[in-house]
Amino acid sequence: MDLFSAEFFQALIAIIIIDLVLAGDNAIVIGMAARRLPKDKQKTVIIWGTAGAIVIRATATLAVVWLLKIPGLLLAGGVLLIWIAYKLLVEEKEHENVKASQSIRGAVQTIIIADAVMGLDNVLAIAGAAQHNYILVILGLLISVPVVIFGSTLILKFIEKYPIIIYIGSGVLAWTAGKMIVGEPFLKEYFHEPLLKWGLILLIIIGVLFAGRFTRNKKQALN
Repeated sequence: MDLFSAEFFQALIAIIIIDLVLAGDNAIVIGMAARRLPKDKQKTVIIWGTAGAIVIRATATLAVVWLLKIPGLLLAGGVLLIWIAYKLLVEEKEHENVKASQSIRGAVQTIIIADAVMGLDNVLAIAGAAQHNYILVILGLLISVPVVIFGSTLILKFIEKYPIIIYIGSGVLAWTAGKMIVGEPFLKEYFHEPLLKWGLILLIIIGVLFAGRFTRNKKQALN
């Protein structure tokens, strides 16, 4: 992928959307971990907890970008990302297991550990969208992390008010999954024809959105 090409910017936009949609949980994690601390200490926890989480996430993403070069893992990652895209539409995430702490150190530790566990989907999605490009990973983090830190609560409100954002995010994840699958080295010969390549990607996107919408409506009808 050429630097600053159309493909480069497509991947960068995908990474930013993925970050914003999947990282909305950060606000909840930070809030729950720091809720027992005095107001004047909560700011310190937010800064250090977020900084620690960013370092862990950036390191993990760069490691996954490297691992996806191993034959077969791009296909496996793509299939897993299809499931993550579907879950984004149908699953209500629980945060009750995020424990509040009465010390700055404990709260920071909780934020970092919780983010590391909950951010596995984010790491895989960004690594897949980056297509082995480390510059894209760094740029995506530099652009989206400040937005997530200072606007994660706002992002959550927007998602609640405009559910279409979730569908856009899920669609981007499905698109990324499709690109990972057709980009698998030992499958490339089967997707040499653009019609087959983009046909499969489109089928994955439509399939995920349709299945997610169907399951979501079914759950709402039962409730």
